[in-house]
Amino acid sequence: MVAGATNAQAHSGAEAVGGFVSGFTHPLLGADHIVAMVAVGLWGAFLGRKAAWLLPVVFPTVMAFGGALGVFGIPVPAIETGIAVSGIVLGSMVLLASKPPLWVAASLVGIFAIFHGHAHGTELPESASPLTYSMGFVIATGLLHLAGIGLGEISRWPWGTVVVRAGGGVIACVGLGFLLHVF
Repeated sequence: MVAGATNAQAHSGAEAVGGFVSGFTHPLLGADHIVAMVAVGLWGAFLGRKAAWLLPVVFPTVMAFGGALGVFGIPVPAIETGIAVSGIVLGSMVLLASKPPLWVAASLVGIFAIFHGHAHGTELPESASPLTYSMGFVIATGLLHLAGIGLGEISRWPWGTVVVRAGGGVIACVGLGFLLHVF
């Protein structure tokens, strides 16, 4: 999936945005979503229980704010760049085993959520059912966060920490690929 999807595929605005199923499948089929959402869960699990709950709540909450900015036509510069950088930075945080204060981690996650939300807010007015699309989108986003948390739980063991950090490295590389338009 990661090699098959590109930024353009994820945010072209060309796909038919409909109801719940469209909203649900969009994050699951876009590599940019997969890497960022899994990274949030991985980093949260790596930071500890409080972060494992807080970061996946911050992301969709702030993402909704970013989506509202997009719906109302309020410009946010460099959306695709911000989305690509989210993979690089969040993956790097996991790779480097970065453990900043929780408010710093939540702020960083929130900043990137604005870019992801705005990208979808600009697409949302074309939707046949914005409410059901949003519901599907948020549920799938939550499931990707949970997948990251689940994978991150193996960091309790020394070998698991190596695997989780390597996963962060892969995420950062995929984000770099998006930034450089390799994917």
